[in-house]
Amino acid sequence: MKLSTVIMAAGKGKRMKNPEKSKVMFEIKGKPMIEYVIDLSLNIHSELIIPIVGHQKQSVIDFLSERYQDNINRIKFAHQDEQLGTGHALMQTKEILKDFDGDVLILSGDVPLLRYETVMKFLKYHFENGFRASLLSAIFDNPFGYGRVIRKSDGTFIDIIEEKDADEEQKKIKEINSGIYIVDNKILFEALTTLKTDNAQGEYYLTDIFKYFRDKQIKIGAVPCDNNIEITGVNTIDQLAELEKLIV
Repeated sequence: MKLSTVIMAAGKGKRMKNPEKSKVMFEIKGKPMIEYVIDLSLNIHSELIIPIVGHQKQSVIDFLSERYQDNINRIKFAHQDEQLGTGHALMQTKEILKDFDGDVLILSGDVPLLRYETVMKFLKYHFENGFRASLLSAIFDNPFGYGRVIRKSDGTFIDIIEEKDADEEQKKIKEINSGIYIVDNKILFEALTTLKTDNAQGEYYLTDIFKYFRDKQIKIGAVPCDNNIEITGVNTIDQLAELEKLIV
C-alpha cells in the first residue's frame, strides 16, 4: 500500500483566545499538537506528509522544519491562505499529489490523541474491504455540533450531513463523522472539482466528496473507532486542558 498523509493545520482557532498563535501549535505536555500528528504520520510510513498551513503559518513551517530535519524530504507544505472550508484546504494539495499513485489519509492537526493502533485498524478495514474511500466515525451520546453519518437499513454508508444542514430526524443520529478519511488519490481531486458552497456555512465541505462517490457508485466504507477520546479535536483552552489530563 502506498500512503500519503494530509494534515489540516491552517485554522485560526478563534476560541483559543490567542490570535498570535496557530491553533496546532498549542501544546499538550510540552509538545505542540501537530507534533503528535506528524509522529503518527511517520510511524505509519507515509511516503509524503503534507501539512496544510494557513494562520500564523511561518511558525508552523519553522517548527516542523527544525523538529523533523531528518525527515524533511517527506514533508511538503501546502498553503491555505484564505480559509474557505475543509474541501478548499484539500484543493491546495493538488500540485504536491498530482503524480502520487496511492491512497491519501486525511488527519487534523488539532486531534492529537489518535493512536497508531487505531489508524492501522482503519487502514486495514479500508484496504481489505476494497473501499476506494473510507471514513472513521464514532458513536456519541451527545452528537451536537458534529456531522452525522447516514446509513441505509442494511448498514451501508449513504452520506454525511453537517449539523447546520441536518433536519430534526438526522440530528437524532448518534454516529458522527470524525473528520478522518482515506481516499484513493485517483478519485480525490476528481471529487474536489465538484464541490460547491451552497450550504449553511458558504464553504467547500470536504464531506461532500462522499456524495460524489455515492453518485458514481464508488465503494465507500465507514467504521466507528473504539475510543471516542482519540478523535476529539481541540477548539478551546478548556478542551486542551481536558485532553492533557488523558495523556499518561
